[in-house]
Amino acid sequence: MADARGISRRHMGLGAVALGGGLAFASLPADPAAAAAPTRGDGRPALRHGSAREAGLLPGPLKQLVADAEAFLQPSPRHPWYAGAVLLAGRGRTVALHKPIGMAVRYQAYDEETDTGVEFPPDRQIPMAEDTVFDLASVSKLFTSILAVQQIERGRIELEAPVASYLPDFGRAGKQDVTIRHLLTHTSGFRAWIPLYTAPTYEEKVQRVYDEALAGPPGTAYLYSDLNLISLQLVLEHVTGRRLDVLLREEITEPLGMRRTRYNPPASWKPKIAATEDARRPWSGLDRGLVWGEVHDENAYSLGGVAGHAGVFSDAWDLAVLARTLLDGGVCGRKRILRPESVELMFTDFNTAFPGDEHGLGFELYQHWYMGAMATPRTAGHTGFTGTALVLDPTTDSFLVVLGNSVHPVRSWRSGSAPRVAAANQLARAVPVRPARGRTAWFSGMASAATATLALPALDTSSGVARLSCALWWDTEPKADVLVLESSADGGTTWEPVPFTTRRPGGTAEAHPAGTVTGWSGRVWHDLTAELPAAPGLVVRWRYTTDRLYVGRGAYVDGLRVEKGRRRLFDEARPADAARLRAEGWSRETG
Repeated sequence: MADARGISRRHMGLGAVALGGGLAFASLPADPAAAAAPTRGDGRPALRHGSAREAGLLPGPLKQLVADAEAFLQPSPRHPWYAGAVLLAGRGRTVALHKPIGMAVRYQAYDEETDTGVEFPPDRQIPMAEDTVFDLASVSKLFTSILAVQQIERGRIELEAPVASYLPDFGRAGKQDVTIRHLLTHTSGFRAWIPLYTAPTYEEKVQRVYDEALAGPPGTAYLYSDLNLISLQLVLEHVTGRRLDVLLREEITEPLGMRRTRYNPPASWKPKIAATEDARRPWSGLDRGLVWGEVHDENAYSLGGVAGHAGVFSDAWDLAVLARTLLDGGVCGRKRILRPESVELMFTDFNTAFPGDEHGLGFELYQHWYMGAMATPRTAGHTGFTGTALVLDPTTDSFLVVLGNSVHPVRSWRSGSAPRVAAANQLARAVPVRPARGRTAWFSGMASAATATLALPALDTSSGVARLSCALWWDTEPKADVLVLESSADGGTTWEPVPFTTRRPGGTAEAHPAGTVTGWSGRVWHDLTAELPAAPGLVVRWRYTTDRLYVGRGAYVDGLRVEKGRRRLFDEARPADAARLRAEGWSRETG
């Protein structure tokens, strides 16, 4: 099922190139860690459980991640967002958090009249466990995309080739110019979905895809569509002669040791699977009752449970193995499923023409609406309608898995993506930012709909040129959240922006004439200098303002100093001067 977006996205683009068929860039096991921990070539586990410190993470935010997630088990605001979830967070090769919360199976039905869930008797309810298996919904699209990129590597598919060159019937209804890249980046022109489940046979469902006309010319707009990945499935099955479920097993899950990942899980898995929805019309396209152990998506169900857009079941540890493999350039132990340059393309934005809809090959990029403060131009991931999400941040080598059963007992109980954002914010917060010059630095915080100020004491800059210098680090939601350097010569009644210049290590100077920064700075410290206005009692401050939706990792300031010639008017390194700083919303942090 196509995930509801409904929220504007913001853009910072990267480039990508593809040439022809090549890529132009030079019963379930009992213990998840033992069952699905492939080893590297040196014999060490590719993943292991460990402490936050061993992962290079701060323990406090990880504890808060769990507390935030548990809050969504309660009415938020009217109903729980999910019945339960499994949370996994890690950095490097260490999984520092692997926590089940709530119930995998709680409700046997949904009462539409009273808008309540009909619970199973307590002895038939099933708590979440670390190895609970989930219907991944649209996270399945990542597996189909990986399989497609594998075939591009092998020369069986060309990225810029028309889909109709593999499936001639696909070219009907004006689709002759749709390419493989269009399918992978949701720029084909397909509308979001069509009810394939109303066609009586598999062959007629496929013909409906072939007969479907486009909502717009290929390559002219971004429109998220399940039909893209269903079409890609048909191409893969045609060029390989294997069904998609066989490809998944032979090309991804068996090589990586992902023993809990597959289409159509057997009946013996059911006690370990999270239930989804009491599927009935009108909210569902089909009358199926409680969906538990079978795919939730109606089209995937009607396609026999094997579909390019949905249908994969997995658990948190298996997804962590996949995440680690991709962050390691496509290799896990002695098994390689992708070349490093292929992974690079999957994490590189092809949709620079569509700001806010950044997309690599199969992976969404830089989406604050579910990646929260983990979002960077290279942060890759995907969500699933059932309440699932996978986020990979190459910048910090961290990964997050949030698996929830948020359509249990009914899809209307949840809206938005707040639990995913909250979890991503806390994992981003757990990655420390080391102070630039001392043991501590000023931190703006990460609150939404907030204003934080950090003000120097009034200084006499009336004679000669006074210069402010400091180290600055920022990562904010682009354009929506802004850090401003400003000054007041009348005791704070009015404020004017102060232009400044920043320079990152090894980089050239960048001017900020409006006195502001926003968006992505590379998550490195920049040296900042600014000429201050002349006034007998000048107050200079940093002001960080956020909107009500999402935030980035925030802003840090370190080593504030104001000099006039050889005279030092203010130096944060002097305790007496540091004590005169006025902070509202900013705090000292050791990193």
